[in-house]
Amino acid sequence: MLLTIIAFVVALSVLIAVHEYGHYRVAVACGVKVLRFSIGIGRVVWRWQPQGSPTEFVIGAFPLGGYVKMLDEREAPVDPKELHRAFNRKSLGARAAIVAAGPLANLVLAVLLYAVVNWLGVEEPRPILASPVAGSLAEQAGVRGGELVRSAALDGDELQELRSFEELRWLLTRGALDRHSVRLALATDATDATAPAHEVLLPLAELEVREPDAQLFRRIGIVGPWTRPVIGDVMPEGAAQAAGLRTGDLVVRIGGTAIVDGLQLREAIRASVRAGAGLSQAWIVERAGQQLALQVTPSAVQDNGQTVGRINAYVGAPPEMLLVRRGPIDGLWQGVVRTWDISAMTLRMMGRMLIGEASLKNLSGPLTIADYAGKSASMGFTQYLVFLALISVSLGVLNLLPLPVLDGGHLMYYLWEGVTGRGVSDAWMERLQRGGVAILLVMMSIALFNDVTRLFVG
Repeated sequence: MLLTIIAFVVALSVLIAVHEYGHYRVAVACGVKVLRFSIGIGRVVWRWQPQGSPTEFVIGAFPLGGYVKMLDEREAPVDPKELHRAFNRKSLGARAAIVAAGPLANLVLAVLLYAVVNWLGVEEPRPILASPVAGSLAEQAGVRGGELVRSAALDGDELQELRSFEELRWLLTRGALDRHSVRLALATDATDATAPAHEVLLPLAELEVREPDAQLFRRIGIVGPWTRPVIGDVMPEGAAQAAGLRTGDLVVRIGGTAIVDGLQLREAIRASVRAGAGLSQAWIVERAGQQLALQVTPSAVQDNGQTVGRINAYVGAPPEMLLVRRGPIDGLWQGVVRTWDISAMTLRMMGRMLIGEASLKNLSGPLTIADYAGKSASMGFTQYLVFLALISVSLGVLNLLPLPVLDGGHLMYYLWEGVTGRGVSDAWMERLQRGGVAILLVMMSIALFNDVTRLFVG
C-alpha cells in the first residue's frame, strides 16, 4: 500500500511538473512575466523565490494538479510599465505556443522515457507462439504452437524483425483496432536461427473489434508466449495433490491429446468439466526421466459465470525471456514511434467512445492509475518508466482535446481568433467554460465509477 501511494505521488508530481514547466519555459521565452509556478494545489507547504526572479515556486498540499500564473490584465490590474510582459498583450502565435507547450512537454517526456527504457533494456518473453485457441484465426491460419515469430507487419507493409512477444501483442492490437490483417513470418524450429520460415496471414478485419477487451487475443488465438507444460507449486488438499502430481512434472498427454505447451495444458484443465462436475482423465507425466500414468479429476469452479476446471496448482513454466535493448538512435526513434502510436490509438478510442462504438468502461481514473503505479513500481525501474511514459502520453493527449477548460480548448479559442480576427466574447467564454467543466465532471465521475467497479466490485 505504501509503495502504491509513493509511486502514485511521484508519478503525478513528475508529470504535472513537466507539463507546467512546458508552459513556464515557453512563457519566459516569449517575454511573459510568470508570477507563480505551482506543483500541487491547495495549502502551500513549501515556497521559494530565487533572488532577482519574478517567479515564486511553490508546492501545494494536494498533488492532483498544478498551474503557472502569468501576468494578465484579465485577472488583475497591471502596471503600465509591465504591460509588454502581460500574457494577454502577446501575439496570437506566442499565446498559442505557451498554451500548447504543456501537452507537448508531456509527449516529449514520453518519447524520452521510452527511449531510456530502450537504452537500458527490458526483459521480455521471446516471440514463440503457444498453441492457438481452438477455432481462432491463428488456428485457421495454420499456427500450431512452438513457432518463433521472426518478423511481422501490418498487411501491405514490409516485414520487420520482431524482438519480443510484447512487440507482437502491440502489433496485433493495432491491427485489430485498425482492421488491418497482420502477416507473420514463422520458423517452426525456435532453437535454430537458420531454420526456414513461412508466412501466415491473420485477417484481423474479420473480428470487427471495437475495443481491446480481455477476449480480443482469445479471438485472435494468440494469448501468450510458449511455455513448457510443467506443474509448478502444488497447493495442499487440491485436485493436483490428490491425483499425485508433483512440482516439476512434465505433462505429456491428457487422454488422447498430446500436450505441447503450458497454455494448451491450462485450456485442457479448464475444459475438464462435464455436467457441472470435474471430468476424470488419464494423464501421462514425465518425472525424473520416467513416464507415469495418473488419474486427475479437476475441481469444478465458477469463473465469470462459466464452470471451469481447476487443479489448485501453478500450471506452465515461466516463458523464455530475453533482454531487449536498442542503440542510441534506434532507441530514440522507437520512442518517437511508440509515443505516436499510443497517441493515435488513444484518440481513436476516445472517438469511438464518443460515438458509442467503444464502451465508456475504458475510462480510468486516479484509483486505477494509483493501482498500476504500485504494480509497475513493484516490477522494477524500467516497468515504472514504461508506466510513466504511458500516463504522460495520456495526459498530453487529454489536454489537447478541444474542451474549453483544457489547453486544447484555449487553442480552439485562438483558432477562432486567427480565422475571424477577433477573440471569443466574454459571454461566450463563460458559457463554454461552464459546458467544459460539466463535460469534464461527467468524464471524471464515469472514470471514478469504473475505478471503484474494477478494483472493489470486480
